[in-house]
Amino acid sequence: MKFIYGKNDLKTLSRAQENCYLLTNGMGGFSSCTMAGSVSRNDHAFLMACVQAPNVRINMVHRLKEMLKIGEETIALSSQQFADGSEENGLKALTSFTFEDYPQWMWQTGGVEIKKRIGMKRGENTAAVLYEITNRSRRDCTLKVVPFLQFTPKGTNLKKDQEFMLADGFVRSAGYKLYFKGNGKFESLPISWEEYYYDYDDCDGRRATGLAAANHCWTMEAAAGESVCLELVYSTEPVRENASEVLENTVRERRELARQAGFSDVNASVLAKAAGQFVSYRASTGQDTILAGYPFFEDWGRDTMIALAGCCISTRRYEQAKSILRTFIKYQRRGLMPNLFPEGGKEPMYNTADAALLFVISTYLYCEKTKDESFLREAYPAMREVIRWYREGTDFAIHMDADGLISAGSGLDQVTWMDVRVGEILPTPRHGKPVEINAYWYNALKIMEMYAPKMGEDGTKYGELAELVYRSFNEKFWMEEKQCLKDVLSGTEADDQIRCNQIWAVSLPFAVMDRPRELAVVNTVFEKLYTPYGLRTLEESDAQFHPFYGGEMMERDLAYHQGTVWTFPLGGYYLAYLKVHDYSKEAKQTVRDQLEVMEAALREGCIGQLPEIYDGANPTRSKGCFAQAWSVGEILRVYEALEM
Repeated sequence: MKFIYGKNDLKTLSRAQENCYLLTNGMGGFSSCTMAGSVSRNDHAFLMACVQAPNVRINMVHRLKEMLKIGEETIALSSQQFADGSEENGLKALTSFTFEDYPQWMWQTGGVEIKKRIGMKRGENTAAVLYEITNRSRRDCTLKVVPFLQFTPKGTNLKKDQEFMLADGFVRSAGYKLYFKGNGKFESLPISWEEYYYDYDDCDGRRATGLAAANHCWTMEAAAGESVCLELVYSTEPVRENASEVLENTVRERRELARQAGFSDVNASVLAKAAGQFVSYRASTGQDTILAGYPFFEDWGRDTMIALAGCCISTRRYEQAKSILRTFIKYQRRGLMPNLFPEGGKEPMYNTADAALLFVISTYLYCEKTKDESFLREAYPAMREVIRWYREGTDFAIHMDADGLISAGSGLDQVTWMDVRVGEILPTPRHGKPVEINAYWYNALKIMEMYAPKMGEDGTKYGELAELVYRSFNEKFWMEEKQCLKDVLSGTEADDQIRCNQIWAVSLPFAVMDRPRELAVVNTVFEKLYTPYGLRTLEESDAQFHPFYGGEMMERDLAYHQGTVWTFPLGGYYLAYLKVHDYSKEAKQTVRDQLEVMEAALREGCIGQLPEIYDGANPTRSKGCFAQAWSVGEILRVYEALEM
């Protein structure tokens, strides 16, 4: 699918900055700027390098300033808001922005047409830009491109005392080297500075301004009636390829992702490409991982296990799935899987009650899809350890109670995905027995009951425990008057809140309730929590409901799981709906009809991606991470189910 934005979508700089593109390099590095070519976040960059995969990111080339001279007239092509309130506005000449496998800008002014395309090389911190200049005027013209540099860790501000040294073929600053290659005329410049205004960051209470520096430029002349190309490549390694080769590789790799996934639905194919942008190499483990979201997040155990099924298994990237699962096996400790992987010699963090259970479920999903019994034998001891430690008790107060249910969390520990902590405040503590943790637990037991005989063991003990969990779950979580499930068993008012976590008790492979109750949960979730772009985390009538996500960090965190719409649980809802309607033709058509609006979601925010969250009251604009792995992965699982 090619996303096309014309001048009616680019009426103002503010509107043109609503959407951005994303290219990634499989190492944690990325390229992302707005449709205007501007930076409206401090995390935007033409080249955000990752010097230690996947989390040590350096903003190398922040933006590209572009000017066209026709005869004696100079016209701005690039756009940018500055800290002093002024604007560089190239929108008048910008005729279109498109994105399919790369971002493309088209300008037309004075008889000159310029096409700009950007590519990024996988496995390297290399970004390339290609300008095609077609001069149909009767005057000579010159395109001038000025890269503005930062050489600062992502999210930090450049200071004017930082020195930039220009040498033959590279720039050095702050201990980093940036190599470049181009076919235009290169010119060194006296150091100059720009201070930007970050419109998006300011509205969320983040850093509103930032500096960048320039010390060189490129120019390319096109005589009247001539067509020429300017190719520029920037990299943290010596440049071996030209821009057109990098761009060709970008297209080839993205199209291969769609081909390998094999979806017939156009939106699903777009999401298959999107999924590939999250799979990254991790230097500390030597294996693949999944980055939780761009531009903010790293790779976390819980997010990886939720995203894995859709981003790797549904897209048939089985080797990557196996590589990721092996990493979890390697770092298992006391039955837990890491929530944060080791970085710089540090020990992993294990503060999650769901990652280990999701590992068991993910292994099941992988093995059922691939019939890879050799990997099952490899993973089975780790799966068995998860069950043992959860029964006997492990860290973070995670243990099985006498009723067979899992209790988790104490003090200030936050061990479910609703894990915000604001100082000493836990907006959603969920200490006790969370509903989704116990649905995962039941499924893990049923999986072990199924696989134990294949591994030469008796699965009876798992089956008997699963029966106890089933009885206790239905006795203690079911709310007859509300026709849905409690969110947690904690003895507090939070128990009876209607939240989205209950949907996973239905969508998982093994049913922990009978069909009438499953159907009731699906209907209640639809009535109280459903929106076209995600599920609300709390029903609107609840006194703790927050209709808006934004403002300073504390304000945002207090709203994060208190009504804010999250996209990824929507996948669970659709899978649950299909399940309770036996995947009938009519049910599939209902889901297809409702999923049609995903095309609009893919057009907004980060083009071709799905975001983390939306406002709870009226989900019209994506917020949080503009590209979120588990959002993409869970919706991909729905498309997979529709095509089965």
